[in-house]
Amino acid sequence: MAPLSARDRAFAEEVRELLAPLGEVTVRAMFGGHGVFHDRAMFALLADATLYLKVDDSNRARFEAAGCQQFAPYADRPGGGMTMPYFEVPAELLEDAAALHEWARASIAIAHAA
Repeated sequence: MAPLSARDRAFAEEVRELLAPLGEVTVRAMFGGHGVFHDRAMFALLADATLYLKVDDSNRARFEAAGCQQFAPYADRPGGGMTMPYFEVPAELLEDAAALHEWARASIAIAHAA
């Protein structure tokens, strides 16, 4: 596994700062990316400088309507195709803290309910 780049670490810190108003948000390097936690519950992940939020039936339609892609690690490898319950965040949300916080709160609730 390749070490995390300075770009990946900088993006992780930027995301942590963006989400800090939501409470105890921590970011931890893991599996070649970062997990994003709220009070120890993982509600988001970062991979390849992309933020993905946790989804379930309560918020999936919102992500799909926005044209967001589901996180699919190893999709490019033979036998890949595994997906995880995380969808990319629309890029414009990274410029709109209030909207990002609204979407993130739903993912935080899902993570804590799991």
